[in-house]
Amino acid sequence: MVKSKVDRYNSDDTSVALLEKRTTDFPQEGQHLYHLHFHQKVTANNSAHLGVHPIVSLESHQENLALLITKALQTLQTLSNVSQKPDFISVTRGPGMRSSLTTGLDTAKGLAVAWKIPLVGVNHMQAHALTPRLVSALTSNPTDREPKPGFPFLTLLVSGGHTLLVHSKELTKHAVLAETSDVAIGDAIDKIARDVLPPSVLGEGGEIMYGKLLERFAFPNGADDHQYIAPVTRAEEIARKESAWGWALVPPLAETRSGSKSKAMEFTFSGLGSAVKRICEPKTKVAIEQRERVALARESMRLAFEHLASRVGWALRDLREKGEGVTTLVVSGGVASNAFLRTVMRDFLDARGYANVQLCFPPRELCTDNAAMIAWTGLEMYETGWESNLKCRALRKWSIDPSSGGGILGADNWERRHTCRIIEIKH
Repeated sequence: MVKSKVDRYNSDDTSVALLEKRTTDFPQEGQHLYHLHFHQKVTANNSAHLGVHPIVSLESHQENLALLITKALQTLQTLSNVSQKPDFISVTRGPGMRSSLTTGLDTAKGLAVAWKIPLVGVNHMQAHALTPRLVSALTSNPTDREPKPGFPFLTLLVSGGHTLLVHSKELTKHAVLAETSDVAIGDAIDKIARDVLPPSVLGEGGEIMYGKLLERFAFPNGADDHQYIAPVTRAEEIARKESAWGWALVPPLAETRSGSKSKAMEFTFSGLGSAVKRICEPKTKVAIEQRERVALARESMRLAFEHLASRVGWALRDLREKGEGVTTLVVSGGVASNAFLRTVMRDFLDARGYANVQLCFPPRELCTDNAAMIAWTGLEMYETGWESNLKCRALRKWSIDPSSGGGILGADNWERRHTCRIIEIKH
């Protein structure tokens, strides 16, 4: 029986999980090989700062870390036939704010020393990519030993801090195919929300995840309001669509001075955010009509999500031409919880001839940063023979691409774990 206890701290989320893998070859009826016994998260209250504030987030980690660990250990004590000590401990090592990461990493080191167990420092971008494999492991038939999706697959990581399109070839081999040249999509949508949403909506419940408020405002009836028709051609995709109020948003990279970047494998969202601000600012002294706010929210999200989908389509085309075609796209990160993104991505790929590509969106509670995905990634790394020594430090930057900074295994302080091989002898 293998148990991974995990602490996860990156920016404003403090989370702890307890994940078990049953090593018996014959689980009892109704049992899964994997079980998530404990998983809780506390998010720092940054509402006064309209975004993540490093000091507020750090203090939240310091205040809530020990409490969550205590709860996890209390849960462990209630489990029968389970060792009261985890087999190893996983912790987020990077990338992210070093002050927050160090809080969790130093605590994890202390627990590893006290329990005399290995430590696994996890790249949280790799963890986002592997989240659907966690979901598969927790819900699949016990006889299905290989979590899905299997490698290789495409990964679109979309959050407030990152926008990456990655070719996930193996557990530790990931190639970045496209990334943002300015701001992350989650950050851009949050800023658009602050310009578009009425003050009464912005203040709802002290929420700082403004993207979620923007989606709820734009589509109060959920998917019934989407009414999305995907563009079949690139020309349709980049065509300007004038609104009833006279404004028209330009799709990202649709118009560049030289035209050289129109089909570049990169993302950019700052121009879209600036365009929305220019529309809203002259109207700040008068009430903006509700219908116009809704239209602007829907149009800005449509263009942002089609921008993502177009690069996904090109990546699928290029890989197919190289004989490296993939049939699964994982979409993970906080923005992946947006239901309109799910609609756009599915319909857009269908319209461009990729109906065979399976989309894997984690459950909404696992899209944002969480400890369960760190526990799972630590387990995958541990079972392939990797652990971190006690010299490892928090990393503000840590690319998952070996060609850019060494990749997952390019970080220092990895060590090969001593493993034993089980040899089956057949008579």
